[in-house]
Amino acid sequence: MSEKIDTIKQWLNEHQVDVAYISDFHTISYLTGFESDPIERILALIIFAQDEPFIFAPALEVEAVKETGWTHPVYGYQDHENGWAILAGHIKDHSQHLTNWAVEQNQLTLARANYLQTALPEIKFTADLTPMLEEFRLHKSAAEIEEMHHAGNDADKAFQYGFAALAEGVSELAVAAYLEYETKKRGIPGMSFETLVQFGAHAANPHGNTGNTILQPGDMALFDLGTIYGGHVSDATRTVAYKSVSDHQRDVYNVVLEAQLAAQDAVKPGMTAGELDKIARDVITKAGYGEYFVHRLGHGLGSSVHESIQIAQGNDFVLQPNMAFSIEPGIYIPGDMGVRIEDSIVLTETGADSFTHLSKELQIID
Repeated sequence: MSEKIDTIKQWLNEHQVDVAYISDFHTISYLTGFESDPIERILALIIFAQDEPFIFAPALEVEAVKETGWTHPVYGYQDHENGWAILAGHIKDHSQHLTNWAVEQNQLTLARANYLQTALPEIKFTADLTPMLEEFRLHKSAAEIEEMHHAGNDADKAFQYGFAALAEGVSELAVAAYLEYETKKRGIPGMSFETLVQFGAHAANPHGNTGNTILQPGDMALFDLGTIYGGHVSDATRTVAYKSVSDHQRDVYNVVLEAQLAAQDAVKPGMTAGELDKIARDVITKAGYGEYFVHRLGHGLGSSVHESIQIAQGNDFVLQPNMAFSIEPGIYIPGDMGVRIEDSIVLTETGADSFTHLSKELQIID
């Protein structure tokens, strides 16, 4: 934790910025080890160029911050108090150099920026921390990679709970609930995002929700899920058939599988994100389904399930060792079916090292 804070302090001094105001709870977790979504309350990590940092949190979270091993000050405020005024007072106590601030421009709302400037009229938002933080999080340490492998192993088991819950007449919501219940019974603290289960034609909506669609024989069932371990996440997708599979379904599935394997086998350092996307997209297009692959091939992940890497058409971002991202082609035919197959990988000097290992061959669940 201290090395990460020191790197940001160095950045502040190099850019002649006095204060870093960090309020994305995912970023705070990455930098400090404390994770909690404050909802409407104020949670902030304040890093000074010339003084020690502190965390400002709701009073009900102060002891939880201390329990993480955070060794610097932590201050709290009660719900009935003016948190912005209290925060401003602590900032002034720590430093008189308050003019130039760096913030996460993609996260700080206009309303909260106004609250800050009302409490501290002298401040100016002169720098954006977002690019620096994104670059910081791109390259995973050995410890972070180990946590993601652990989360991947837990995701493999979660899929198996979901497959076991498939039965004629069961709803998507019931299967997702059983899957998450059995996963948490094993001591897994939580899913990295809300588990997605979609049956039949419902799976043709790649950003749909788990709902009340009922499973019928001959349906394909799509599962998109991930788990959390030690502050890092997994993210994977498997699609299976229930009771039987038609030639059309098998053809669509095999095309997606070919695309996924082609990209995962080909990825290497020095390749651009756009080149990797093209490998999978060309397979699907050649098979005649190009119009039904409607999203990017993948995204970065780590301490949160979506980080800055975009594996997308035309992106000339160069992939490097120790970067982690998903490879998840899909075919979505409205009113008919949807198939997606996804592994998340860390890029090594020689290629992809997948966090999940559950078979991707088409399974027919009886």
